[in-house]
Amino acid sequence: MLQLTNDRYTIGGVDALSIVERFDAPIYVYDSATMKRQYERMEGAFKQVKRLRINYACKALTNLNVLRLFRGLGSGLDTVSIQEVELGLLAGFDPHDILFTPNCVSLAEVEEAAAKGVRLNIDNISILEQFGTLHPSVPVCIRINPHIMAGGNSKISVGHIDSKFGISIHQVPHVLKVVKALGITVEGLHMHTGSDIYDAEVFIRAVEILLTAASDFPDLDYLDFGSGFKVAYKEGGIATDIEELGDKLGRRFNEFCGDYGRELELMFEPGKFLVSEAGYFLVRTNVVKTTTASVFAGVDSGLNHLIRPMFYESYHHITNISNAGSKKRIYNVVGYICETDTFGVNRQLSEVHEGDILAMANAGAYSFMMASNYNSRFRPAEVMVHDGEAFLIRERENMDDLLRGQVAIPSLERSTHEVEA
Repeated sequence: MLQLTNDRYTIGGVDALSIVERFDAPIYVYDSATMKRQYERMEGAFKQVKRLRINYACKALTNLNVLRLFRGLGSGLDTVSIQEVELGLLAGFDPHDILFTPNCVSLAEVEEAAAKGVRLNIDNISILEQFGTLHPSVPVCIRINPHIMAGGNSKISVGHIDSKFGISIHQVPHVLKVVKALGITVEGLHMHTGSDIYDAEVFIRAVEILLTAASDFPDLDYLDFGSGFKVAYKEGGIATDIEELGDKLGRRFNEFCGDYGRELELMFEPGKFLVSEAGYFLVRTNVVKTTTASVFAGVDSGLNHLIRPMFYESYHHITNISNAGSKKRIYNVVGYICETDTFGVNRQLSEVHEGDILAMANAGAYSFMMASNYNSRFRPAEVMVHDGEAFLIRERENMDDLLRGQVAIPSLERSTHEVEA
């Protein structure tokens, strides 16, 4: 966490400015202690459940060091691409501890995941029929769409009736026919309603829908209730009360297991809940520009490095960590991309000077992962603060990285040389 002591900010006990001095900016910094705290908090919230499996949704942040941290805590892994499966295996996860939950991928990708021995989560009837015909002995999980509208933004609400995700709850009778006809073993049922869920009652409504469907599948080993738990982006902001949810859902799940006749495993796939608050994006102020209407703090980054404010209208708290003790002024914090890339409007910051370092909070999830080379800019470095020490866990890109994979057409290359001559 970002903490202020004697006018100096620290992350995980390490001076934040010293990290920039050592590794430069812009840079993503992650505090492993915060990740561990969030994981253990979730474990504690569901302690009444006998079989609990937390699968880290690694699309939030796939750096191998992050994956290894969660593996060491006892986590499984939720993956959405064959590349994430590969990363999970490289990080040392047992294939059985990896759940593959893709959307709209080819049969070939599903078969490749199956060949690696990971668990499969199928979210459409077409692939269920094709895969079940070819591999009826491979157990699968079925992703159900409960038609519950949840999530803080339309782009991250995935459980409603118009969503591309999952098999409609109303199509369960069709699924049962396919399963019976092909002799498929359904080992799990899954749902995920969306991100930024803070209302436990809405979540429990979706749970009841999945439990009703589960009664029709006699060979289940686990139920996966997704995640999407909200974290607070502002001081006093709304967040999922995970302890309240754990109490209500834990009791209901245990009751269902009693009715079902055996102890099932309760699964979740948190991503943002585990890593969002652990991350900070540190940027350097290039210019302070005063216009007739605003004062802009223009920084050495943009939507190419942190697109969430522009994509999701997400809020990231911004702190001037270079000038903690000074008077406050109002700034619009903007980037250097040739589109409007505003990180924050009308933010009250300690007076900003050119060269000051600004820290953007809640940058652990879906931040570096969405970074790009737009405007032909390099992607930033990543650092993890672990056990009181800052470790470089991804190098900053350079021109070689930008050119890697490009192949020259010989005639165009020759013509370029001729023009230069």
